Amino acid sequence: MSRALKLLAAVVLVALPACYHATIETGLPPSPKVIDKSFASGWIYGLVPPSPVKAMSECPNGVSKVETQLSFVNQLVNFLTLGIYTPMSIKVTCASSGRSAVPGTPEIKVGDGATSEEVIDAFSRAADLAVESHGPVYVRF
Repeated sequence: MSRALKLLAAVVLVALPACYHATIETGLPPSPKVIDKSFASGWIYGLVPPSPVKAMSECPNGVSKVETQLSFVNQLVNFLTLGIYTPMSIKVTCASSGRSAVPGTPEIKVGDGATSEEVIDAFSRAADLAVESHGPVYVRF
């Protein structure tokens, strides 16, 4: 076997079992409710991503954690289809309660019937306050 072929075989054996994994945590406490899509369809090496997970209807209290992964099986399918079909695993853990609020966080309230100028003014004030306080500011409607 040639040296180049041995090198290619070594690279494939090392790279193929490796799994891409990303986790996003919102800070909300998790609930037992989990949305799991083991084969979310992506295309052309992931350039066309999978369709969004309908978490808003499934998780009334918001999302606690989102995990995406290219498992060994996902990568094998990607390899066998020459990158045309690129499935990935998506796991969404719903939150058990409302938003994650930092105690003492400033809040700007906007009325239900606010005009677009009032909404713009509220966000402008929130941005100024966030710069001054170096922290988050909630804008509530």
